[in-house]
Amino acid sequence: MRDELFHLRHDGESTLQAQLRQMLVSAILQGQIPKGEPLPSCRRLAQILSVARNTVTLAYQDLAADGFLIARERRGYFVNEEILEGRASGITAAPAHDTGAPDWDSRFQVTPSRQRNIVKPQNWQSYPYPFIYGQFDPALFPIADWRQCSRQALSVEAVRDWASDSFTEDDPLLVEQIRTRLLPRRGIRVSPDEILVTVGAQHALYLLASLLMGAETTIGFEDPGYVDARNIFALKTDRIRPLPVDAQGMVADDALDGCDYVYVTPSHQFPTTATMTLERRMALLDRARRADFIVIEDDYDSEINHVGSPTAALKSIDASGRVIFLASLSKTLAPGLRLGYMVGPKALIAEMRALRRLMLRHPPTNNQRTLATFLALGHHDSLIRRLSHAYRDRWEVMRTALERHLPTCSFHRVTGGTAYWVAGPPGLDTALVAQEAAKRGVLIEPGAVHFMSKAPSHYFRLGFSSIPVNRIESGLSILGEIIDACSKP
Repeated sequence: MRDELFHLRHDGESTLQAQLRQMLVSAILQGQIPKGEPLPSCRRLAQILSVARNTVTLAYQDLAADGFLIARERRGYFVNEEILEGRASGITAAPAHDTGAPDWDSRFQVTPSRQRNIVKPQNWQSYPYPFIYGQFDPALFPIADWRQCSRQALSVEAVRDWASDSFTEDDPLLVEQIRTRLLPRRGIRVSPDEILVTVGAQHALYLLASLLMGAETTIGFEDPGYVDARNIFALKTDRIRPLPVDAQGMVADDALDGCDYVYVTPSHQFPTTATMTLERRMALLDRARRADFIVIEDDYDSEINHVGSPTAALKSIDASGRVIFLASLSKTLAPGLRLGYMVGPKALIAEMRALRRLMLRHPPTNNQRTLATFLALGHHDSLIRRLSHAYRDRWEVMRTALERHLPTCSFHRVTGGTAYWVAGPPGLDTALVAQEAAKRGVLIEPGAVHFMSKAPSHYFRLGFSSIPVNRIESGLSILGEIIDACSKP
């Protein structure tokens, strides 16, 4: 057997034994190991791969126990031919001819790929100065706590609870933790049948758009605003009305009249991070009653506050049941977790649950149980405290560095959130700034994508959730040089 068939990456992402097993399984299932020919001896394969002989021995024994290999005394290990039974033989399809290929473009009812979206490099962690929003700092992730909860979710008793099909239902333990731990922090008190677990906030928005919105629906939307929400609503209607935003959040004026739904981010307006005042919140709810529209409150990072306590949710002061509340764990735990929740009237949640069943039944219940345990043991509360201290330090350092290194720019002096919304000199092309900055290891987000029309080019956003505090000063120093260079005629 050819020695070059076997190789390992030694990349540290998984154990050598796990990598060896994966390599051997792939070679067996792809038919690369000839039938009837023994695998290299444990000693020989260990020499080829530069690993301990015991590593190979354990991998062989493991594969034999799982039926991939057969051990024959004094002859070695052979591929178990039964493992390949029932697999279709490889047949190469004939090349498609242009005349017979379907015209997919003509079949698309919508084209989401053509919408404007926020673009972030997949390898953003390799940049020394990632001022991007919505990502997390691996150094702040509670790995040990999450592992502990994952192990508990894999106990025999827990697996019996979550491994079966739950159809439309969520993990009752997670629902109870959301109801008793998360929502009271926002001033919200509801019953379990007013809560739906979602695969992040975008999933909740898509459910709402699918159930409540059509071509004649008018949606009031913050401008600038959250582009993903705007794109989801745009799949259903083109009647999206821009609503102005100032230092106190979305303006609650006559432009709201005639709307069927109003999407708002009151805790920290997206992307400016301005906090809506209590007076304006009351005015919004009053207009919702008088003009008969529904408010969709996206509470995406309310927990992150640097001055004073977080403001109570709009939902907590809603006396007429007109606010639908959305939240997720993306900003406090990890965006890859993809777990969020929706709070609304029982009748709405019941229909949302039925609609969700047609999409994915329910979010994976093993992840729900892990998160429920994480919340129940108080790990999330501890994490919020750690994040608050870490983000406050970064918020203060960035504010000082912005004033020092970007004197031609202005920014909101916000009290919470994990980003600064910055206005460069008039005429500055922040798309060009972003390109030049990336060449020097600095990632920023141009702001034009957040505007609905007549997008100004001189706004940009600087996130600080994923950059270490000791890199903020030097990163903004480089950015200041680039803005100066791009501002010259």
